[in-house]
Amino acid sequence: MPTIVETGLGKVQGFEQDGVRVFRGIPFAKPPVGELRFRAPEKPAPWAGVRDATKYGPVSHQPPLMLAALPGFDVGEQSEDCLYLNVYVPAGASAANRKPVMVWIHGGAFVIGAGSQSIYDACKLVRRGDVVIVTINYRLGALGFLDLGQPELAAPNAGLLDQITALEWVRDHIGAFGGDAGNVTIFGESAGGMSVGTLLGCPAARGLFHKAIPQSGSCQSIHADRESSSAVTAAILSGLGMATPNVKELREVPIDKLKQVQQTVSFQMLALGGTQLLPFQPVVDGHVLPRHPLDEIREGIARDVRVLIGTTRDEWKLFGFMDPQVRQLDGDKIAERIQQRLPHADGAKIAAGYRATRPEADWPSIWIAIETDRIFRIPAIRVAEAQRAHQPDVFMYLFTWESPGFGGLLGACHAIEIPFLFDCLDLPGAEKFIGSGPDAQRLAERTMDSWLTFAKSGDPSHAALGAWPRYEESRRGTMELGLRCGVQDDPAAAERALWDGVL
Repeated sequence: MPTIVETGLGKVQGFEQDGVRVFRGIPFAKPPVGELRFRAPEKPAPWAGVRDATKYGPVSHQPPLMLAALPGFDVGEQSEDCLYLNVYVPAGASAANRKPVMVWIHGGAFVIGAGSQSIYDACKLVRRGDVVIVTINYRLGALGFLDLGQPELAAPNAGLLDQITALEWVRDHIGAFGGDAGNVTIFGESAGGMSVGTLLGCPAARGLFHKAIPQSGSCQSIHADRESSSAVTAAILSGLGMATPNVKELREVPIDKLKQVQQTVSFQMLALGGTQLLPFQPVVDGHVLPRHPLDEIREGIARDVRVLIGTTRDEWKLFGFMDPQVRQLDGDKIAERIQQRLPHADGAKIAAGYRATRPEADWPSIWIAIETDRIFRIPAIRVAEAQRAHQPDVFMYLFTWESPGFGGLLGACHAIEIPFLFDCLDLPGAEKFIGSGPDAQRLAERTMDSWLTFAKSGDPSHAALGAWPRYEESRRGTMELGLRCGVQDDPAAAERALWDGVL
């Protein structure tokens, strides 16, 4: 059944499906093409007549990566003209009966992904929670996060600005769909979680959201200085045969050539020992990000925002198999790796500390645990600690459902919670990654209800889980979500303490 909504920019026509009105491919910015390549996004022009909103818009150009083969992580048409969003609305929402809004920011290491991937189909979440959900695209890779040192011509945080512009669209237009612009929750996983954490510490995003759920990402994945981002730029320019950045010339580089060089640079950076795990990511540019986002959070920039944050238990197991040397690791080699990544850390002490808490584990497994904590869990805890100083409503989770994939080698790996959150357990191929059965369905319901309840009230507690304690350093209460659900106090406390003063 067709349905039409009149926004401040023009009318859009979507469709209704099982009690959810769906609007796809709505532009929230001008196409960033030609002279607008690399520039900050500009507001879209109004249109006449009724715009077809039944099909997804194109997604940002991206390379094919192995993780894109996971169930539901398919992408459609790619184009530089990619700044589109999708709106899912419960049938009862109206201007007189406005619903809480949740805005999903997809992950993908800032180089792959889209809001239109089938794993992010929000219909079930909308029906269960009676909320409005928006999924967005943003520019990826070099198109979104290349620091050319000429901000007046090329925004080094273009992809982050795309996200902010999408949130401004929500503020200005979601009321026409029956969404409450005064109750907006942003949530995202991996690079999406890193985006959420970064937006918490971004002055330009203040007031655009009221609750935040960073999943498996906080605000640590940024270039903390221009020296770091400039190294990536230099590598891109070298690959293109350019000695110095010339924005005009770069706008004329064919997209396929730019993607090829971007992919080469990404692999080169990883080969340096992981010092540039994500070459393309936000940068402290003195403008969009005046300071490190964590410093801003510590100063109270997000004091009015309630936060639900957490990770999976075995994040790095999804990536460990891509490390050709992981099977040869021992204590000394692990200490050396830690020292390389964190020059001021005591690598031997950290390696020995994890060995002491995991006496039965082999060294490769210990390395996976260390990387899980270094990249994901400890940075999430740092955000919770910083936000807790200004906002009491901070909550922590740990997702422990184990994947049956590869004979159980993946454990509770990165991205394992997404199919439960969007209740897409029935996607083709999903069973091999997440399993199936009544326990899985029960966890999906508990996960959805936690996120939905938090979006509505700022507290993720609900009847099926019981009381969810606020995160306080005296207890560090953390809700386990898995085959077993319940509160743990300061999980893996000894390992957490090893990072005090380090991260």
